[in-house]
Amino acid sequence: MLPWARPPAPGKDRRATLEDDVLSHSDPTTGLPVGPRAERMSAAVASAEAYTAEQLLARVLSSLDDDKAEEVVQIDLRGRSDVADYMVICSGRSTRQVAAISEKLADRLKQEFHLSAKMEGKETGDWVLIDAGDVIVHVFRPEVRDFYQLEKMWLPGDAHRNPAASA
Repeated sequence: MLPWARPPAPGKDRRATLEDDVLSHSDPTTGLPVGPRAERMSAAVASAEAYTAEQLLARVLSSLDDDKAEEVVQIDLRGRSDVADYMVICSGRSTRQVAAISEKLADRLKQEFHLSAKMEGKETGDWVLIDAGDVIVHVFRPEVRDFYQLEKMWLPGDAHRNPAASA
């Protein structure tokens, strides 16, 4: 039974019973929650703080290279946008490859960084946006990329093509 649904102990009101339940699952020195869920959350927070934007970018680029993404462009957004530190734009040859590149990237980021990247557009496979926090990735079909020309908006000389991925 949930603590707030349980009738109060004899001689105590509902608030005192709830406080006892909460405090009995807290560390007496810090007042923070203890137990299996708190330990999992602490590990996730520690691992989330254990990487830099540059490490995340390097893993994104290596994942795109592993999956044969084409025409990979990285754009440094630091000082120009508060949305992210880096933007990566690449192409896949088909809707199936675009979806596969995106799905594998999200899986790798979750496994290695405990990061749940947000993804939009995977169902259609024309343009998939992966928001990994400090790095935003756009995976396009070539025709869609040519139509939107997203990198021209951000490109003025500080974008870097990844030669290994565009070969």
